[in-house]
Amino acid sequence: MSIQTLLVLSLFFVASYASVNDFCVADLSQSDTPSGYPCKDQKKLTEKDFVYSGLGVAGNTSNLIKAAVTPAFTAQFPAVNGLGLSLARLDLAAGGVIPMHTHPGGSEVLVVISGTICAGFISSANTVYFKTLNKGDIMVFPQGLLHFQINSGKGQAFAYVSFSSPSPGLQITDFALFANDLPTELVAATTFLDAATIKKLKGVLGGTN
Repeated sequence: MSIQTLLVLSLFFVASYASVNDFCVADLSQSDTPSGYPCKDQKKLTEKDFVYSGLGVAGNTSNLIKAAVTPAFTAQFPAVNGLGLSLARLDLAAGGVIPMHTHPGGSEVLVVISGTICAGFISSANTVYFKTLNKGDIMVFPQGLLHFQINSGKGQAFAYVSFSSPSPGLQITDFALFANDLPTELVAATTFLDAATIKKLKGVLGGTN
C-alpha cells in the first residue's frame, strides 16, 4: 500500500471520528423519528441543557390510583435523546398502586428511596416474581414484561426508576382493556369477565361500548 493511500485512509478515519457527536440533545421543535429526535445546534448548547430539576418535587397522588409518575424522558429532558437511558420519579400515597403495565421500549430498574413498596413482574412463561422492597432496595423489570408497584406500608413511598431507553413507552393493562371503546362483548370474549363487571370497569376508567 502506497504512502499516499495510507495518508488518504488516515484522513478519512480522522474525519469520520470527528463527525461523530458525543451527544445529541433533542430539538423538540422537529419531528421524532425511529432513531430519535434531530440534534440541536451544539454551538447553542449550555450546561443548562444537560440538567433537569423536575424530579425534585413530589407528584400529585390525589387520583384514582393514589400514585404519580414524574418522567424525565426525551420530551421532558432532551439531553437523554440517543443515550439509551431515562429516569422517572415514583410517588405512592398510602394504598397507592401502579397497576399492571408494560414498557415495550425498555427495561426498568427501581430503587426505593423511602417507604415500603411491593413490586413484581410476570415472565413470558407466566412465572411470577415479586418482593417487598424497603429503603435502598433495587429491583429490575425486564423489557416488555407485565409488572406493578404497590405501596405496602402505612405512609408515603418514594422511588426513582431508570429505563434503558429515552422513550420506554407505557401501556397500562386496565386502561388498555377498559378505558377505550372496545365493545363489551369482545372484552368479555377475550377476558372471560362478565358484561356487568366490564361495564362497571369501563364506567370507572372512562371507557364506552
